[in-house]
Amino acid sequence: MAKKYFLFPALALILFSSYGTRTLAQESEPNIRVVVDMVQLNVAVTDNKGNYITGLHPSDFVIVEDNIPQRLATFGEGNEPAYRVADAAPADGKTPASSGTQHSADQKSAEDQSLSAIVAGANVFLLFDTSNYMYRGFVFAQDAIADFVRSLESADKVAFYSYSRDLSRPAPLTSDRAQVLRGVRTTVAGDDAALYNCLLLTIKDAARYTGRKVVVVFSNGPDNSSMVPPEDVAELAQSTGTAIYMISTRLAKLEPVSTAVFERMTAATGGKVYFASSWRDEQRAFASIRDDLAHLYSLSYYPQANPNRGWRGITVKLVGDRLKKYHIRTRNGYRPQPSRFAAGNATASALVTAPE
Repeated sequence: MAKKYFLFPALALILFSSYGTRTLAQESEPNIRVVVDMVQLNVAVTDNKGNYITGLHPSDFVIVEDNIPQRLATFGEGNEPAYRVADAAPADGKTPASSGTQHSADQKSAEDQSLSAIVAGANVFLLFDTSNYMYRGFVFAQDAIADFVRSLESADKVAFYSYSRDLSRPAPLTSDRAQVLRGVRTTVAGDDAALYNCLLLTIKDAARYTGRKVVVVFSNGPDNSSMVPPEDVAELAQSTGTAIYMISTRLAKLEPVSTAVFERMTAATGGKVYFASSWRDEQRAFASIRDDLAHLYSLSYYPQANPNRGWRGITVKLVGDRLKKYHIRTRNGYRPQPSRFAAGNATASALVTAPE
């Protein structure tokens, strides 16, 4: 009998945070809100052999959103802090959501805060499959995850979650590696696998944070109890700027549907998928993800005026004949959503929100 999918009710209430956003009200005009929106992209550049291309500059990149050229606002490489790119304002001199309102000192401060929120390192959310698919190789998987946590750059913050039918959060996002490792070691194998339900909740948690957001999933098998379709999960990850990396064992590799879903989901968000047939393959996959995070370029821009409230396509290219031979991997778009949170929430941010 074919599985029926039902839309996850919370999906309609999700706050998308692909942008760093600040909302300020002028005392003289209390009914006017100025929203500063910034789209952030994590971009991998490789040659034909998969080697990372380093040392590129802001002028080497071109970003187009819905066929509208964009100007870089910030730029960074690897785990270095991103920096402001000169002349990043839109061509008409207006921030996209300000409708021509002149910038006050408070508004400029809001822009500076959104730029400074892009710091070194990444927010890495580890999602570990503890379903009954994981009875074999459980300890080896824990060892591989623990080694990965230890190997991450000191600037990275890490959260450790696990899932079977429900999501568990043993270690919320932290810089304390010991806390994360304790979370890894206390997990036990359990029930059926609701991967997509729990991945969606993990992405929602990641969306609360600015800067680079990454979810690394270790899955030993297909999903057999989710109610949310994987397509909705992938779109949420794209719209929040969250890259998904998946490490799956040969058990999932033997199921063509799961294999195709994992490949599409990771590619759409700018991540990668790995199929491990041994614990050594698992360790190599984690090492590859660590190297990828250390070589990503961080690009951001304030979107030019765009009437499209639906899906917006993003294209990133390299400039010049010398660089055109290289390959770019990043998310391919997002869907703007209105803010669901009141102004003043320090961790909340939203996509394109029109002034009131």
